[in-house]
Amino acid sequence: MPKTTRTKAVWIGFAILLLYGFLAPHTALSRFLDAKILDAQFRWLHANDPVPVANDVVIVGIDEQTTRELFEPIALWHPHLGKFFGAMAQARPAVVGLDVVFPDRSYDRLLPEYDRPLIAGLLQMRMAGVPLALGQTVDEQGKLRTIFPPVLAVAGMDSLGLVLFPLESDDVARRYQTSFDAGGNPRPTLATRMGAALNAAPDNGLVNYGIGTAFSYVPLQQVLAWGHAGDVASLQKTFGGKPVLLGSVMPFIDRYTTPVALAAWEPGEYRVPGMLVHAQALRSFMHGGLIHEAPWWLTALLPVLAALLWWIGQRPPWAIGAAIAGLIVAAIVTTWLLRHGTHLPVAGALFTGYAAMLTRNGVESFFNLREKRRLRESFGRYVSPPVLDEILAGHIKAGLGGARRDVCVLFSDIRGFTRRSEGQAPEAVIAFLNRYFTAMVEAIHAHGGTLDKFIGDGIMAFFGAPAAHTNAAQDAFECAREMLARLDALNVELAAEGIEPIHVGIGLHRGEVLVGHIGSETRHEYSAIGDPVNVASRLESLTKEVGYPIVVSHEVASMLASRDGLVELGEHAIKGHTPVAVFGYRPAPVTR
Repeated sequence: MPKTTRTKAVWIGFAILLLYGFLAPHTALSRFLDAKILDAQFRWLHANDPVPVANDVVIVGIDEQTTRELFEPIALWHPHLGKFFGAMAQARPAVVGLDVVFPDRSYDRLLPEYDRPLIAGLLQMRMAGVPLALGQTVDEQGKLRTIFPPVLAVAGMDSLGLVLFPLESDDVARRYQTSFDAGGNPRPTLATRMGAALNAAPDNGLVNYGIGTAFSYVPLQQVLAWGHAGDVASLQKTFGGKPVLLGSVMPFIDRYTTPVALAAWEPGEYRVPGMLVHAQALRSFMHGGLIHEAPWWLTALLPVLAALLWWIGQRPPWAIGAAIAGLIVAAIVTTWLLRHGTHLPVAGALFTGYAAMLTRNGVESFFNLREKRRLRESFGRYVSPPVLDEILAGHIKAGLGGARRDVCVLFSDIRGFTRRSEGQAPEAVIAFLNRYFTAMVEAIHAHGGTLDKFIGDGIMAFFGAPAAHTNAAQDAFECAREMLARLDALNVELAAEGIEPIHVGIGLHRGEVLVGHIGSETRHEYSAIGDPVNVASRLESLTKEVGYPIVVSHEVASMLASRDGLVELGEHAIKGHTPVAVFGYRPAPVTR
């Protein structure tokens, strides 16, 4: 394919990749992967580099032991909650939040004066100046659950906060909202109310799970025991000046999945009590705010940078190295940004980079295959298939020179060709030779031989280069035998046409030669030179004297699996060389 077409295809592919890069961060798969990467980063920060907490949230937990000691149903805990508020009045915390189902009615009809301790505790805490945030939830129809009016009158409407938070598509609590629509009006959340009391400006965003370590809790019954004993020192030491959050820590009740294990009493457990999500959000408000997404332009820039892998995608080692380096840099930078309050999604860039390497490699493979097919179609008739295969595989490089290889060289020649071609038209001679060469070359290629050249009516080929052979001498000998067999078949055809049969001589010798590009800078061929080439040529000529169609040297015979049919002819003097030990071979006559 023309180079301009290839270049145009590369640029069009890059433009499509850029479009994909802009769209990739907004796909569901990218958002899912970004969420999982974010979870992994939070876990690493939580375990290795948490943001230190100056004034942490104190959790007061309602556990199974609490329900055994405070044996009434939770709806009847008016006296116990009143005592808790009284204890908080003595402890003087910064704010108190309740993530519990607060009583919605009076039980004075059942037990006279039953509501009094609750109201009294609330008044005590209000008089002590301790802010209160009462948790409120919604019923199955989405309507606000009511709270016992006297309690609401003492606490105030501005104390109510919804105990709701959004869940992502995989049911993980990663985000926090300052308010939810309830009853047609936006209602602030529990952590929003508590944050306002702490002068911490709440906003919407990702909860920062990299702040602080896992929470511990103080059992509610312990707080009540300190209050009953008048142990103000323990109360103030534990809660004084700190935000306090009361809620359930019991198993299987009000549980949500979070990116990190927030409960110190349940290490490795990611389904934690819901109030710990509020507590972690409050931590975020108190220590720099929630995590916010990176600017849109920065999120869009990463896939563009990843798309640049397209330009080295045709070189997999370089592309893979660049991709690994990019992943390392991205992991360090995005984790650092997250540590400082910014979430930079990278999944879109990851998908874009992967697409860049994969598709560019695919485009290059497509064009390379087309180019190889074109070269094979164009030059397959001019270059021996083994040579062409090695060229297309990149094993034979351009330029003059070669390498030493152990090969078996084959020479063949038609007997009496000069005589039989006399008086024939050149066209007839060429047609005859082409017919003969076709049969002989098929045999050479069938045994993995490399056709070196045609020398008039002669053929030179070698075995063992460019691709190595397990036993080049054996392959060359089998090729010589097949050449005789094919010649017999051709002679049958010639006889039917009234044409004189052909007789050939074939010489084989093995040894080390120089194989490579031989010639000039402007015109050269892939060939072999060396003494074994000369010896093989002389052995082909020797076939006329010894009367055998195939003559092989001792170096060839010693490598054959079987010497059946070989006749030892002793040493023979050959022109320009010391005597050579040779063997003759004549195939058994075929019975027709």
